[in-house]
Amino acid sequence: MAGSENPLGSGRLAGKVALITGASSGIGQATALAFAAEGADVALVGRRRDALDRAAARVSAAGRRAVVCAVDLVEPDGAERALAVAIERLGPIDVVVHAAGTNIRERALGVLTPEGWDEVIQTNLTAAFHVTRAAVPSMRGRGGRIIYVSSLAVQRPDTSGVAYQASKHALVGLAHGTMQEEKANGIRATVIFPGLTDTPLVFKRPLPTPPEVLAKALQPEDVAAACVFVASLPARAHVPELPLAPAEL
Repeated sequence: MAGSENPLGSGRLAGKVALITGASSGIGQATALAFAAEGADVALVGRRRDALDRAAARVSAAGRRAVVCAVDLVEPDGAERALAVAIERLGPIDVVVHAAGTNIRERALGVLTPEGWDEVIQTNLTAAFHVTRAAVPSMRGRGGRIIYVSSLAVQRPDTSGVAYQASKHALVGLAHGTMQEEKANGIRATVIFPGLTDTPLVFKRPLPTPPEVLAKALQPEDVAAACVFVASLPARAHVPELPLAPAEL
């Protein structure tokens, strides 16, 4: 996604600062690049510094400022450190997109272990809480947006696993609860529910996804476009939930 399509300083998100979690790959990285193409400066948050550095180079090539925050968001202070670095380098945060997430192969109830449950819940839900808790204070009064990437499995139950589904359901509660508590402070929270998306997460499935099915899946850029849409709305508009399904699946 080339930044040269928009002159420097233009775009639907011009002048905004965004913090994107899960930015080392998949939906998170695509969202970081899409935001940069629309004029936003971006803090890229994730665990893999090498992948974050490569993504940051692409943001910079689009003419926007980028900062890399290689932290583990499961740790209580990880989000706080990421926010501190982002604000110091880029300024106050206008938009947070929480796209970090995982799943495991041993996901069925008959084989899921307590350790596996904790891994999924911590990565998909607890990390989102840490990011929300760290970001909200500095976003009050700025018309801030928080976008949570959940899963269409919340609305169309499947065999993605009880831990995965429980965590993605819980993101909805986190988003709506945050919205109700903070809407008077100008903060808007949205949940996006992507269906099957061609990301590295599909390789964690117990059985490979048939190529003919994956060929019909969403691309990370499709979800990123939905994030840009939500982030670019005026403060008077709020999208509580946004399902996004592959047209042919």
